[in-house]
Amino acid sequence: MTLSPHSLTPPTSRPVSFASDNYAGVHPDVLRAIAEASTGHARAYGDDALTQSASRKIEGLFKGNAKAFFVFNGTGANVLGLQTLLRSHESILCADTAHIHVDECGAPEKFLGSKIIPIATPDGKLTPTLLAPFCKRFGDPHFSQPKVISISQTSEYGTVYTASEVRALADFAHSKKMFLHMDGARIANAVAALSTTIDDLTRNAGVDVLSFGGTKNGILFGEAVVFFRSEHAAEFPFIRKQGMQLASKMRFIGAQFEALLTDDLWLKNARHANQMAKLLEGELAALSEILITRKVEANAVFATLPLKAAERAREKYLFHFWGEPGGSGECSPVECRWMTAFDTKESDIAGFIQALRQALHDQARDTVLSR
Repeated sequence: MTLSPHSLTPPTSRPVSFASDNYAGVHPDVLRAIAEASTGHARAYGDDALTQSASRKIEGLFKGNAKAFFVFNGTGANVLGLQTLLRSHESILCADTAHIHVDECGAPEKFLGSKIIPIATPDGKLTPTLLAPFCKRFGDPHFSQPKVISISQTSEYGTVYTASEVRALADFAHSKKMFLHMDGARIANAVAALSTTIDDLTRNAGVDVLSFGGTKNGILFGEAVVFFRSEHAAEFPFIRKQGMQLASKMRFIGAQFEALLTDDLWLKNARHANQMAKLLEGELAALSEILITRKVEANAVFATLPLKAAERAREKYLFHFWGEPGGSGECSPVECRWMTAFDTKESDIAGFIQALRQALHDQARDTVLSR
């Protein structure tokens, strides 16, 4: 995919960010759904028709037994979903880049009392081989008992677990009487990237509990926790209330998911974000000073570029450094992450590439003048 000629004018009407798909706005269909839900009165705490309809739509994505519950945010979905699977003397195994380990301020440990065991991975993805050394000392009262494997789909490196990879992890977990939890904050991007169904990527592949993301895919707030075992779903209404994630006006979450799941909007949004990432990857790869460092499979692009140029480009377009620079000089490489979203435009990418080219040119000029 390459930039079309009409897209080469940088955007001027709105600020643009490649820092996170969380920075994106709300899809117009979702905003309309929120406004429509505000007409008149409705039962509270999820007993309204909108919430029940949206729950059924999520459950309908899965051909077998599934039960969906809405919560306010992704951390709540992860923590409370995990709570149904383990007790405080049991532990969670995850990639060392996992959101529950790096970006949730210790919420799982605080509220679950369970130990998180991070495992180094080359690409953000766990495998049975990587997990095996950490699944030990079962029955030893001196050792936190491994109970849950938690994976991020997509991973924090933007890589995607295939259905067969998920199945291998589920089989491994279940063979040891453990569970498989999936943080699906970007599950839509994974489904779109693999051209598969969410059922084949989760329930059919052996996932026990899924955090079904919406906030990164065009809604204002709200996520869903989906259970594929009835015994886990049975206690969740109490866990959700005690965990401060039961919305009184839940219809406003339900309305958003109703819109997101109508006419496959959730997949259309994800496909567009993925396409924009591939476009960005192609434009970055054409710059000799930049090295793409991770396989681009969904809506994340990772690459290294000279530090000073990166800092200059960040003055106009927000994006994150992924770790520390590989040296102390201005030309030291730094790995950066760019995220695309449902509302990313070709013109946004064109403007960013133009700003990056200018930053690289300025750095090269400054380096020559300083000699």
